[in-house]
Amino acid sequence: MSSLNTQLQQSPEIANSIQVDDCIINYHDQGKGDVILLIHGSGPGVTGWANWRGIIPELSKQARVIAPDMLGFGYSQCPKNKKLDRAAWVDSLVGLINALNIERVSIVGNSFGGAIALAFAKTHPDKVNKLVLMGAAGLSFELTAGLDKVWGYQPSVEAMRGLMEVFAYDHSIITDDLVRMRYEASIRDDVQTRFEQLFPEPRQAGIEMLALKEDEIRSLPHQTLIIHGRDDLVIPLEVSERLVRLIRKSQLHVFGECGHWVQIEKAKEFTQLLADFVLTDK
Repeated sequence: MSSLNTQLQQSPEIANSIQVDDCIINYHDQGKGDVILLIHGSGPGVTGWANWRGIIPELSKQARVIAPDMLGFGYSQCPKNKKLDRAAWVDSLVGLINALNIERVSIVGNSFGGAIALAFAKTHPDKVNKLVLMGAAGLSFELTAGLDKVWGYQPSVEAMRGLMEVFAYDHSIITDDLVRMRYEASIRDDVQTRFEQLFPEPRQAGIEMLALKEDEIRSLPHQTLIIHGRDDLVIPLEVSERLVRLIRKSQLHVFGECGHWVQIEKAKEFTQLLADFVLTDK
């Protein structure tokens, strides 16, 4: 397993690295104070920085923000034969915060990351302060055409542009430079090979692997903010509507004229909503 050090300074996506069991996790760690753990989604070429770069600078003025590359994604590294599933992803996050000597975190999970946030809160409730779920998976639902397109991605500039048009309601934010950047990230080294192994066909099985039982979600004691873009083509709004009914101490905020990229399309509003919820005592 090669060191990340040789790649340092070559990309803003590479920050800190730490050994957790048999893996090396690449993670961003900015700010001071209450700890907010950001868990990215499962788009091709995604990293913690790519997913959260629009909110980390502002949020880290108010809290300590940690944004790792999840195992199997980005610049985190693990043995090729390591089985990656919901439990492995949760264990790696627990290992990360333990290695950083952090006792409790508030967790923000986006899409795939929302499912991992729910599983983390279920298995390690005492380590979680508050939960924020954004366009979250974590319940069983019928595979959407949008999610099938995401997990079935085959690299080309045109395919990446098509994916971004699925992610975003406002297509004006999809610039040639953004498409090129995300496409190049998706073909770096063995990124596509790893990506194809994470959510193979039949892709409904990936949804079920990430899903908790309703009774498990119903038992969560944490204050939870659920956020969804009304026009999300990847994870149906109906999933968040079910979550808010199941989680006792929860509230739902829906952004109109917004797709799956709430943190990008509504970055300012999302950051304010997140900070107000996580950093106030109530």
